[in-house]
Amino acid sequence: MVKKLIQHGNSTAIVIDKPIMEMLHITNETFFEVTTDGKNIILSPQNVVTQENDILKSLEKINKKYGSVLKKLGE
Repeated sequence: MVKKLIQHGNSTAIVIDKPIMEMLHITNETFFEVTTDGKNIILSPQNVVTQENDILKSLEKINKKYGSVLKKLGE
């Protein structure tokens, strides 16, 4: 499939067709990590809920390990 960039305000955009969005389970609200290998643009959908859960799990581990120290620092 060949796509052409379109003007979107002062930026440039590419339209992702609905069948591709459905296949990748993405919506207009999906966040993407944009990377490049020097030749290609790589868009990777990010699951915000998963990221939030990872952060919460990390905070729980930190609180278990360092909770008393952090509490003393807060006094």
